[in-house]
Amino acid sequence: MHLPLAFLVFGLAATLAPSCVSAPSSTIGSSTGSAPHVVHEKRAADPLDWFLSHKPSPAKILPLRIGLTQQNIDKISDLLMAVSHPDSPDYGKHWTPQQVVDTFKPKAESVDSVVGWLREFGFEREKIRTSANKGWVEVMASVEEVERLLGTEYHVYKHVETGEEQISCETYSVPADLRKHIDLIKPTVHFNHRPSPKTTTKFKRAATGANLGKPGVSTVGPKKSPDASPVPPSLENCDKMITLDCLKALYDVPDFNPVSTDTNSYGILEFTPQAFLAGDLDLFFSNFSPSLVGVRPKTVLIDGGTVVQTTNQSFDFNGESDLDLEYGMSLVNPQTVTLLQTGDLVEGAGFDNWLDAVDGSFCTFEGGDDPTQDGIYPDPLPGGFKGPESCGILAPPFVVSTSYGQDESTITAFSATRQCNEYGKLGLMGTTILYSSGDNGVAGNGGVCLNSQGQPVADGSMFNPDFPATCPFVTAAGATQVNPGSTVLDPEGACEQVIFSGGGFSNIFAIPDYQQTAVSSFLTNHPPPYTSAQFNNSGTSRAFPDLAANGANYVIGIDGEFELVFGTSCSSPVVGSFITMVNDARLAAGKGPVGFINPAIYSDQFQDAFNDITMGTNQGCNTVGFTATDGWDPVTGVGTPNVTKLIPLFLSLP
Repeated sequence: MHLPLAFLVFGLAATLAPSCVSAPSSTIGSSTGSAPHVVHEKRAADPLDWFLSHKPSPAKILPLRIGLTQQNIDKISDLLMAVSHPDSPDYGKHWTPQQVVDTFKPKAESVDSVVGWLREFGFEREKIRTSANKGWVEVMASVEEVERLLGTEYHVYKHVETGEEQISCETYSVPADLRKHIDLIKPTVHFNHRPSPKTTTKFKRAATGANLGKPGVSTVGPKKSPDASPVPPSLENCDKMITLDCLKALYDVPDFNPVSTDTNSYGILEFTPQAFLAGDLDLFFSNFSPSLVGVRPKTVLIDGGTVVQTTNQSFDFNGESDLDLEYGMSLVNPQTVTLLQTGDLVEGAGFDNWLDAVDGSFCTFEGGDDPTQDGIYPDPLPGGFKGPESCGILAPPFVVSTSYGQDESTITAFSATRQCNEYGKLGLMGTTILYSSGDNGVAGNGGVCLNSQGQPVADGSMFNPDFPATCPFVTAAGATQVNPGSTVLDPEGACEQVIFSGGGFSNIFAIPDYQQTAVSSFLTNHPPPYTSAQFNNSGTSRAFPDLAANGANYVIGIDGEFELVFGTSCSSPVVGSFITMVNDARLAAGKGPVGFINPAIYSDQFQDAFNDITMGTNQGCNTVGFTATDGWDPVTGVGTPNVTKLIPLFLSLP
């Protein structure tokens, strides 16, 4: 039985031969005496739309960052369950940041071993830097030095349309006796699969990094309807256009009169060049939430974040931010919404950049940014942000909604796991992390599927799940719709207009305890008509999404007019607003935020707080995809929330 990308779960076997040209064995051995080298990581997927151009200059300097193995990281799931499961006596006893650092910092042996390896190779001690929590070791080294150190060969790749260049290798090796001390090394195999924000791209969700803020108009949400037109917010038309009133009726949202606005917090993450336009917000507010006219989100600029960038104004550059803020701010009004605007117009940003901002120990130079996935600051390029990297500049909001993602196949298991564990740490500290699940059903961005080797190809037949939605420590939000001809009083179906709710099974992450019963029930009682050649049907992998909300026909103000948009981009900020309402009630009662909600929403006691979705599919890869059915399913998760029922259930917990 073939399990796609299964070899990546715990790294490559030591005997796997590198696919790039390696340095001679005598040269490798010279860096660490006689210690043999073994392959540590292999590129997750060959880059689409890029070609190998040339060798980089041997003298080119690389900021080499070595992520050290963290203590107790194998216990993070159990630790998170202890503060998140409704039956746990420690429910709600969230950790302080210092507790997190103390629990997971690498052993001194790991720091000493890696630093000793670098010293033995020939690097001077003053050139070797370690992060504040000893989680990362960094050294500035030439390409020639890194190639000898890691037994690899770097090449420069060029994008076929834009001519943009990137440097990467296919595999790298480390001494066998050091492998247990090293999570990953960057920059190496973590190839950036997308053009920069300066270029034109169809896809909003095309890989992490600089162009994350650029939504599309064709295959990924939010989407425009060709016949969009402004109409009054009438519940009778919710099958044709979704407004605030439609959402409140669909999900039984009570009147929200927050009393904990000073202590509560809700963050919405956006990536430059995506930026809201003040006129768009007021256009929407004047029609649907008049008291918000003139009100703006509380803005936190992360690594040169540009909030009102006027260089580019179009649906492609304003659609996502306008959507997220118009609905997020309106639903929780008068609760302040914090905009986490990340990246400058030159470098852009990736997921690690915002993690830097809420957790200084994750930064490199003291931290973990990957130059091929994330913006590196200060930015030396013309027009780039010259200030310091934004490390630990704000406390994590109690809820963070993110409407961006990448194909899981484009990130290595080491890198995905390292990032996922950071989300787990935020959960330990009481933050709910929401990610949209993708808009291409069982396919990846742009409808791309995988071949039998787990590689993205134009004619693939294997399903291509989304990341970070597959991380078991985030809550993945899928999309539903008011079916054509139906009303808000009728059951919704899975979204099958313009987009299809992303869902499926991870090829990297194991199934978490909290969803084992639900996933087993689905696979046993509603077995999909596909084999292991099409999806990871082992029953032992993380399944997603976790829940859903409407994602079709949202009315938004965009570039001075009303349009309709579609996508799980709509679902995530709406769910985030509902959890913010829950937190307000708990804070008013003297309790803490709910934090990581997955163990609760999968539990029997919360079953009645969700509307089960039993219609629709999430087609892709030349199939109908999975089918929404009774109970949890990989199309709409446990269903859509009933907020009136959800609030008292969470209030009843400690």
